Amino acid sequence: MTLPHDRSRLLVDEGFPTKIFSESMDRWIETMLADDNSGQESVNNLVKAKLIAKENGIICGQFVINRLLDKHAKNCSYDWKIHEGDSVEEKDDLLHIVGKSTEILKVERVMLNLLGRLSGIATKTAEWVSTSDNIQFACTRKTEWGILDKWAVHVGGGLTHRLYRSDALMLKENDFASIRKSGESQTDAMRKLISNIDMEKNSKFTVIEVQNLDEAILAAKAWSEEQMNNSKTDSVVLLLDNMGPSKAGEVVTELEKLGLREWCILEGSGGITKDSISEWASSGVDLISTSAMNRGVSSLDISLIIDGVE
Repeated sequence: MTLPHDRSRLLVDEGFPTKIFSESMDRWIETMLADDNSGQESVNNLVKAKLIAKENGIICGQFVINRLLDKHAKNCSYDWKIHEGDSVEEKDDLLHIVGKSTEILKVERVMLNLLGRLSGIATKTAEWVSTSDNIQFACTRKTEWGILDKWAVHVGGGLTHRLYRSDALMLKENDFASIRKSGESQTDAMRKLISNIDMEKNSKFTVIEVQNLDEAILAAKAWSEEQMNNSKTDSVVLLLDNMGPSKAGEVVTELEKLGLREWCILEGSGGITKDSISEWASSGVDLISTSAMNRGVSSLDISLIIDGVE
């Protein structure tokens, strides 16, 4: 099933980073170089260097490393020995660089930080994805490195979800509370917001957070009515917030009984662990979203070795 949560096409188009991705890379590169504040090296020889994996994993970050070298080590030449998303083993060569030692050492730590972190996320994501073929996995907007983290999740086989707040319409508990007048219920506010959705703009990807079965039914029914009124057939994403796989399964069953399941993409979220994946996979939801694939993840151990002077 193709889900709107895959936004990778907005990051790379025909093999090249898009403006969104390029600008994000530049922000991180410039900030990290400024913080690292490399000094002038005492020796400036023409050298050979290589990046080596020190543990098994999946490599991610070629686009950002290319951009770093092209802009801040312009006199260096480089040659990747692997491709983005390749699995590598300990001691594998990743990248060969030839250039002045001052330029290589200036970008060394930033290069290792970027490649190590993104590869760590891609590796962790692949571990999650490999646990089940019956459900898809998405990250959330709880990211530490924003779009870079989301690209790494994509490389590991996960879904990016929204890239930024305005990438898709998402209606959550605080949105309903912000328009609720005195005496109105949460469901009244939910119905009102759904009826005011601009279907021409948001029909393809709207997420509505629901807390229980009643809210899920209300949202699905209101959405289906708005779709039919606008001669559309798109599905809404119902984010089943902190329901757990058992209650999520009840939502699936009830929506099927009411003939509303076809109007919904069901996303389980909140408190998800690797141990609960099998339960989620049998619950009937279409995907689960979690920040565990990209937050608090160990970087892949990678080293730079200067192994010769030209």
